[in-house]
Amino acid sequence: MFQSHLFTKTRKESPKDEVSKNADLLIRAGYIHKEMAGVYAYLPLGLKVLEKVKAIVREEMNAIGGQELIMTSLQRKELWEQTNRWGDDVVDVWFKSELKVGGEVGFGWSHEEPIANMMKSYVSSFRDLPIFVYQFQTKLRNELRAKSGVMRGREFVMKDMYSFCIGEADHTKFYNETIEAYMRVYKRLGIGDDTFVTFASGGAFTQFSHEFQTIVPTGEDKIYLNREKKIAINEEVLNEETLQKLGITREELEEVKTAEVGNIFNFGTQKSLDLDLYFTNESGEKIPVWMGSYGIGITRIIGLLVEKFADEKGIIWPREVAPFGAHIILIPSKDEKTSLRAHEVYKTLNARTGVLFDDRDLRAGEKFADADLMGIPYHIIVSERGNAERTVEVKERKTGKVVVISEEKVVQGNFEALFT
Repeated sequence: MFQSHLFTKTRKESPKDEVSKNADLLIRAGYIHKEMAGVYAYLPLGLKVLEKVKAIVREEMNAIGGQELIMTSLQRKELWEQTNRWGDDVVDVWFKSELKVGGEVGFGWSHEEPIANMMKSYVSSFRDLPIFVYQFQTKLRNELRAKSGVMRGREFVMKDMYSFCIGEADHTKFYNETIEAYMRVYKRLGIGDDTFVTFASGGAFTQFSHEFQTIVPTGEDKIYLNREKKIAINEEVLNEETLQKLGITREELEEVKTAEVGNIFNFGTQKSLDLDLYFTNESGEKIPVWMGSYGIGITRIIGLLVEKFADEKGIIWPREVAPFGAHIILIPSKDEKTSLRAHEVYKTLNARTGVLFDDRDLRAGEKFADADLMGIPYHIIVSERGNAERTVEVKERKTGKVVVISEEKVVQGNFEALFT
């Protein structure tokens, strides 16, 4: 993509009404547009990042047998009344509306009820199980606090997966496989070493759950961590009973600030009993299906990556989710050969890795500042001083290190090897 073709522009000044670091940088760099508090549009660059995060999650969910679908956003009141989760005294984040034909409708904040009800059309025998389905969908939650940018929004993209098993043993097997898949996701996103499976409350979902918490100084959560034993406990369930159950003492735990990037819930058979979701076993008995729920906040992860890796100059994207593999910066020159070389590098490299080409007629300093703000991992600087020997400079955004290499080598696209 040519940067001159982008309709979005970078901004030097922070938005006046934005207090979060992630949204401030994402807005200034042209990745998102703020519609209102907790509601953001994803612009072309932001959408590229969003889709790359989804692709990583999709690959790992497919690898453990997940089948992708997409449910409706509109929710039937009667269905949620069956599980006692329609009332605002139980779930306080509902957006609701009146239908013109009469009656109330809700806007999806989660999908356990409708997806379990849907399975009644497809599950009748033990031979139909297990089933693992997931979706990427925009959720709507009437959050009281929406001051953390894309990390806590009223509208956000979530991956939610649901498992339907014969019994607890099969469910536990898949539950543990999902934990491993989630940790692979976080490793690929560059946050695996700082992300921990955390014992937590189930909130409006169930009594207990496991969260995936990532250490970040600006995180809203607080967990207590034993790195050696790989035990993490959310502040809300830190008590003597929990400590005894896990076989540790308070003195063994380190307090750290974190942000939640995923959660998993064991529903058992309660939701199936509420919604009449049964299967017939080999003996002909009618048995309730064992259910689990597994969430990853896709847009929340984007905010977390910005919060965790950004520096004073701007965003630093991990290579796996950056909108482009490299950012070509053409330094203005009276020598036409400079521009011709930049276009040649762009044409060859773009076919291999996808690049953003800053072809704008601006001063070098402005271009460098914008490139640092936007955070693409590698900057390829084409200037007049490389014309004679046909060389370019490659800068690693994360470290600021610069190497000079030939055009022939740069178009191979193996930038990571240059800095290891």
